[in-house]
Amino acid sequence: MTERPSPSWDASRRSEREQPPLPPARFAYDRQTWKEIAHLLANLPLALLGFTYVAVVLFTGALLTLTVIGFPLLAAGLVGARQLGKMERARARALLSVEVAEPSPLPLRGGKDGFFPQLWMALKDPVGWRTILYDFIRLPWGILTFVIALTSLFVLWPVLPFIARGLTNADRAMVRGLLSPSDELERRIAELESDRGVVVDTAAADLRRIERDLHDGAQARLVNLAMGLGLAKEKLLEDPDAAASMVQEAHGEVKLALQELRDLARGIHPAVLTDRGLDAALSSVASRCTVPVKVTADLPSRPAAAIEGIAYFTVSELLQNISKHSGAKSASVDVWRSDDRLLIQVWDDGRGGARLGNGGTSRSDSVEGGGGRREGGTGMRGLADRLEAVDGLFVIESPQGGPTTVTAELPWRDRTAGQG
Repeated sequence: MTERPSPSWDASRRSEREQPPLPPARFAYDRQTWKEIAHLLANLPLALLGFTYVAVVLFTGALLTLTVIGFPLLAAGLVGARQLGKMERARARALLSVEVAEPSPLPLRGGKDGFFPQLWMALKDPVGWRTILYDFIRLPWGILTFVIALTSLFVLWPVLPFIARGLTNADRAMVRGLLSPSDELERRIAELESDRGVVVDTAAADLRRIERDLHDGAQARLVNLAMGLGLAKEKLLEDPDAAASMVQEAHGEVKLALQELRDLARGIHPAVLTDRGLDAALSSVASRCTVPVKVTADLPSRPAAAIEGIAYFTVSELLQNISKHSGAKSASVDVWRSDDRLLIQVWDDGRGGARLGNGGTSRSDSVEGGGGRREGGTGMRGLADRLEAVDGLFVIESPQGGPTTVTAELPWRDRTAGQG
């Protein structure tokens, strides 16, 4: 069993370290000084390139917004501005020793969210607009720094290191101020807006599943029950024995229909979860697993009902995966709260090989090994999408030969008064 991860176990959630102070000026023609001079001399051609791009994008995009291609063109220009920003950050790292992390990519899903939501996301991209502003103000600055640096090479040689350091410190400040990643809240808002599509798709799929289960299961049995009781009614006087047999069969159909309805209700939201909480619900689902499962829940209180439900169904699907495909002899489920997060860890000693993949590839979808190759199922990718849609995380460690450890993280929200 692996150790429990800390709340900051995912590197993507760590905040940016504070930038070091700007370097002081000094008399020295060392390697860094020559890099700074090269940066100042390159400012003019790159500023001309950036300003020309911005002027074309803004002018053409604004002019054509009266037509159907204006806004898509402007959105494409903002996406292109991101590439200019990437180039400037690379130049700052190479010549100014400024370490600026790359912004998170736009959370576009290749058309899954529809054309207009993705267009709107690109149009309001703060990273693209800040890069546009950076390239717009760089032209006068580029001309100024180029002229000063070139002139100083011939007439102000003794103090050029001071001049270069002062001017490049202003460059460093602009890069950090305008080309740094968006703050965490801004990034999360963009991701969560994109993930709304996943929530809608998941809800629609669940509704279709419930409709299918009702139609093919309980509804079909109830139709057969009604037909059987109708025939029994007709034979009640002329053939009581046959009628009694039909009633007996109908009684069996009622029991099966009730069981299917209970299973369906459990799949929607199990009563044990509502009445007794996550610990009891997970123990119940673990008891139905074909592999012995040890459940440990360390929760000082109950989270919000929605978080409980997501945690329950995540563990339920993972245990089904273990039952069907892992070849494990034992498994465990640990659930605990750490600060404002609900952490879940599901472990098994099976054959391993579980993974996230494009379109839902996982151990339950595609397994090479003693059990052969299996296809189908929504898999780990579907679980990861569901958790990401509610600001959660999902990580798999599953080398070939095992063991497999799946760690999930959900935001903790307290259960409000009147719930449970």
